[in-house]
Amino acid sequence: MGHQIDPVKLTQDLVRCESVTPAEGGALALLEKELTAHGFTCRRLAFSEAGTPDVENLYARIGTATPNICFAGHTDVVPPGDSAEWVAPPFSGEIRQGRLYGRGSSDMKSGVACFAAAAARYVGKHGADFGGSISFLITGDEEGPAINGTVKVLDWMAAEGETIDACIVGEPTNPEFLGQMMKIGRRGSFTGYLTVHGTQGHTAYPHLADNPIHRLVKMLEPLTEGVLDEGTEHFQPTTVAIATVDTGNPANNVIPAKTGATFNVRFNDLHTAESLEAKFRAMFDAVGGRYDLRIECTSNAFVTEPGLLSNAVAAAVKDVTGKEPELSTSGGTSDARFIRKFCPVVEFGIVGQTMHKTDEHVMVADIEALTAIYEAALEKFFNAARD
Repeated sequence: MGHQIDPVKLTQDLVRCESVTPAEGGALALLEKELTAHGFTCRRLAFSEAGTPDVENLYARIGTATPNICFAGHTDVVPPGDSAEWVAPPFSGEIRQGRLYGRGSSDMKSGVACFAAAAARYVGKHGADFGGSISFLITGDEEGPAINGTVKVLDWMAAEGETIDACIVGEPTNPEFLGQMMKIGRRGSFTGYLTVHGTQGHTAYPHLADNPIHRLVKMLEPLTEGVLDEGTEHFQPTTVAIATVDTGNPANNVIPAKTGATFNVRFNDLHTAESLEAKFRAMFDAVGGRYDLRIECTSNAFVTEPGLLSNAVAAAVKDVTGKEPELSTSGGTSDARFIRKFCPVVEFGIVGQTMHKTDEHVMVADIEALTAIYEAALEKFFNAARD
């Protein structure tokens, strides 16, 4: 089945591909070449939609039997910023004092390389007919609009009759050290765009105008308390943060005709987008006056109840690191929010302290350890599935 994959070298080679969203940068081609050499059938999937950049994605699979465990991730990266600020060039993959530097090294090219190496080791040990399937769903559109990436790959898979039974998303999940945390769900994200209308007038004659700012302040006051509940079994309390308050009024003697604010809610499984919208509309109606509320919800909260998949990953983490990972739902959103509609999904990856930062890096020792964790997780998952 070809040579073994060196996860450190593959991480370096992937970092050297300048795959800033939406550019493929050679990263998917490199991964496809490595996986094909180990018996995977690879499909490159390009998707487009008006108003968004075209994006290339990769679906690869070895085996035809169930269960099919999928590794989901991305090879696109955010821009590096000022290269002169980096200790090593951002697309060099240079190793210094046990650290591998480069944009995307932690988020999340090392994770992709580790699972590729782990899958190759597993197949090398058990042969291609190991009584299951291993697949990769790798997008080039995670850091961008996320329109022509994972969602469309999943739709393509459904149309092709391609099913996955469990999924590991390899995003960086560990805040400080490897083995600290795995994600079994994510909070929802709800953004409200509030516009309050009034009647323009002179500040010396406020009774002849209707000041929308005064009503906006009253509407926002309950939001400044910052939390909506006390949390649930798997989730921290729902948080509310006001992101902008904008009037765009340059004059100190004019009451404006309208004003607006944007607020973001990271919510747990006590709420849905619909229940939050109803809650906020009731609060704003109580203040009165004319307003518009536009909402965007990128995802409702979800949780994968602990089971075969999370048990396999947690046990693998403990075997390799000696640590019991915390089962968490903290942080932002990820492509797990799309995959969870198809199968159980957990997230476990490298330490994420430097993702998106200048001097983004990973510890070389962590790359080796994460590869061992993924290989052990495959062993435990397929052993448990056969029992």
